[in-house]
Amino acid sequence: MTLKRALLASAALLAAPVALADGHMASEITLVSWGGAYQNSQVKAYAEPYAEMTGVNFVYDESSAEAVAKLRAMDEAGNITWDVVDVVAADAIRLCDEGLALEIDHDEMLAAAPDGTSASDDFGDLIVSDCFVPQSVYSTTFGYRTDLVGDTPPTDVCAVFDLDAFPGKRSLEKRPIANMEWALICDGVDIADVYDVLETEEGQARAFAKLDTIKSDTIWWSAGAETPQLLADGEVVIGSTYNGRLFSVIEEQDQPVGMLWDWQMFDLDGWIIPAGLPDDRKARALDFLKFATDTQRLADQAKYISYGPARASSAPLVSTHAELGIEMAPHMPTDPANAENTFLFNYEWWADYRDDIDAKFQAWLAQG
Repeated sequence: MTLKRALLASAALLAAPVALADGHMASEITLVSWGGAYQNSQVKAYAEPYAEMTGVNFVYDESSAEAVAKLRAMDEAGNITWDVVDVVAADAIRLCDEGLALEIDHDEMLAAAPDGTSASDDFGDLIVSDCFVPQSVYSTTFGYRTDLVGDTPPTDVCAVFDLDAFPGKRSLEKRPIANMEWALICDGVDIADVYDVLETEEGQARAFAKLDTIKSDTIWWSAGAETPQLLADGEVVIGSTYNGRLFSVIEEQDQPVGMLWDWQMFDLDGWIIPAGLPDDRKARALDFLKFATDTQRLADQAKYISYGPARASSAPLVSTHAELGIEMAPHMPTDPANAENTFLFNYEWWADYRDDIDAKFQAWLAQG
């Protein structure tokens, strides 16, 4: 399995220094990501070391959840204000297909592994688009309040739909991805058939009907930091978010929160560079990307958040948390103990159906 391959790769030496891009480069770079613990891990592992090395000034934006809509609007207005953007794989495919992201020659523009393995071989099948540079493997999964679930804590994802066993508020992301799949799984659809069913009008109606059963008890979130805060405040009993955010609230904040790995949804985060940047900004963005995605830097990010690095050569370099000193490998979504039931996010399917199902999902939410 490709995602687990990254954890089984052989050891590698530290990544070689990155050569500066040719030509004049902009003195400022706008980095767009998701905020919270995740963006902080990027600042610590990538941005601060790069700024120290080059003197460049970083401007941070936390709008990645709206990346497709905002880049479409910027393109329409002829004013691209972002330089490097962290997006999920499905959004990268859409942006690339629409000509809104720069095509990347991975072997020409990115650093090879320390043993000389080309970037394209090192990232392997995680390069799901010509415009996408993979960064990390993460999962969307559930956290729950250990003190609010009684003597029998939840063990499977369908607990979110069980209001009798686990009464109280839930939190779910305000988008169809993952919610639709979990709804069908918990309505009895075999895991292998989920996307075939979801492709039909009847299947979509079935997913919405299952979500209807908890709709009035759900708080809908847009930012990954919201569910951890809702859990910490005791406002929800169970809620979905990214596994790294749950790691933070459990291990760093020591909140009474447990992790539910059952049918976690694997996904990829990575970088795109918007198409149409002036030469100096494009050169700076490419130079940063080469630095930020080398073997050592991707391993460094895992010191701050429990996401698996996308390079095979980075996995053996993952060590302990930078501040807590705990081993990080067991907290990765790809760890065998956590990956017994995993759902592989279908990037291409969602790239094809996202706009249509997004519209239906928002209309469903508006029905009250």
